[in-house]
Amino acid sequence: MERWKESQLRELASAKEIDTAYQVSLRFAKNIGYKFFEFSATYQTISGQENTLKLNNYPASWNTEYEQKKFSDIDPIVAHCNQTMLPVLWSEELFSKVPSMWEALGQQGIQHGWSQSVQDDDNGLCSILSLARSHCPISAFELYENLGFSVFMGRHLHALAAQSLPSPPPKKSAAAQLSLREIAVLKLAADGKTAYESARILNLSARTINFHVCSAIAKLGVNNKISAVIAAAKAGYLSSDPLR
Repeated sequence: MERWKESQLRELASAKEIDTAYQVSLRFAKNIGYKFFEFSATYQTISGQENTLKLNNYPASWNTEYEQKKFSDIDPIVAHCNQTMLPVLWSEELFSKVPSMWEALGQQGIQHGWSQSVQDDDNGLCSILSLARSHCPISAFELYENLGFSVFMGRHLHALAAQSLPSPPPKKSAAAQLSLREIAVLKLAADGKTAYESARILNLSARTINFHVCSAIAKLGVNNKISAVIAAAKAGYLSSDPLR
């Protein structure tokens, strides 16, 4: 490896702030033949809304057009990178379903490029690194020749993004889904009704009442009827009329 590459990659590895790391990565990208460099990271806020952090040196007019025309909703690069971490070369074929976007890229002088993603299942963060230029198509050989460098840059930027972005909302545990009949039976049990009394009220057999109680116990992950009533009440199942 050339000394300048090793030196700049060491500088990148020591960068602790994402803005600094981005500037080092941009300089490295230019030195290997790419005029443009972008790093984006999409994350979920506490309210559940998706936000995207973007760092790039694309023309301001392209960034404005991308936002105004909501290209992110139809961008095949984003779609690809959300599905796999394999790199993808930009091409007319890739943009075949959105030719207007491919034409717009060409008009901005950023039509020749490639992208790859880093995905983190633990925090739900997905980042995309892209390198582009205004001249000379990129061959598959060139892509894979520089793949190691882009992986290194992408993972370091991704790690810094994960540190700087808000913590993702805690994952909600799947709530037990009780049937209307199970709720009715538990509500009657909460009112102190026996299986026999509940059976007469609901016009069912005592055996069927016990079946629904056992089903609710299993769904709520508890050990007995009293615990099932308490768990159902905490989950809000007994706060309204289940038969309505």
